[in-house]
Amino acid sequence: MSATQRDLTPILIAGPTASGKSAIAMAIAVATDGTIINADSMQVYRELRVLTARPTSEDEARVPHALYGFVPASEAYSAGRFVRDAAAAIAKSLSEGRRPIIVGGTGLYFKALLEGLSPIPEVRADIREHWRAEAERRGASALHEDLARLDPIMATRLQPSDAQRIVRALEVLKSTGRSLAEWQMMRGKPVLEEAKTKRLVIGLDRAELHARADRRFESMIKSGAIEEVRALVDMQLDSGLPAMRAIGVTPISAVLAGESTLEQAVSSGQAETRQYIKRQETWLRRHMISWKCINTQYLESNMRDIFAFIRG
Repeated sequence: MSATQRDLTPILIAGPTASGKSAIAMAIAVATDGTIINADSMQVYRELRVLTARPTSEDEARVPHALYGFVPASEAYSAGRFVRDAAAAIAKSLSEGRRPIIVGGTGLYFKALLEGLSPIPEVRADIREHWRAEAERRGASALHEDLARLDPIMATRLQPSDAQRIVRALEVLKSTGRSLAEWQMMRGKPVLEEAKTKRLVIGLDRAELHARADRRFESMIKSGAIEEVRALVDMQLDSGLPAMRAIGVTPISAVLAGESTLEQAVSSGQAETRQYIKRQETWLRRHMISWKCINTQYLESNMRDIFAFIRG
């Protein structure tokens, strides 16, 4: 079948970590000549293949992949940049006659693709660096007090411990002269029209999902996660960068510093993963109620349903 005859409707696959969404994306990509496009905010980082469970080199050789491991850990990747990069990757896939299959666990990325992002101007580099340095020096709570004085509306929306979002609110205010709350009221232009996509949410029973995640973290330790974190620590990056907050980095760093045992690090990493899964599931229930739900506990029978759905 020629590219002009094939159905190139984009497929969006969301789900919590360890739910099996990547395997489903691969099966669909192989069957439909698709390109797998990453929608996970941590899998973009070059130095974090193991800890973020990026596709293997064998998987990448089977079908085209995009937006994986292309950003250095020294950079802070944003949703705004993702929208631009994803739009380009989707356009490239379509131009090659391949079906775009966007898969990941970052709910905001899917929301941005389907609804657009607020048109917030780029923050000046000197302002960004100033507030990140202030967060490092003074801590999140002190910056939250600054925000309460300068932008009380945003301060009420943010927890005093949420350094990343507090810094974002302050840098936008100082760079644009307008509250982030004002910018967020403005709608951007969607990359994809929701009605012209096929959307799947991948799930699994909570106990089984946690068990899978626990086993996967143990496997990561055996597969090079410690060496990966050692290389990251050797880069001496700002601790506020997103890559430095990836699940597992902090507890493994403590082992390397002689401040913790490997057993404690594994336990902490597994606990971090379960907490992250809970946040992901909350997002999915709130924002993706119209998406088709698939339980991967019954994957063999559900694959027939998945292919019937995407062909329907």
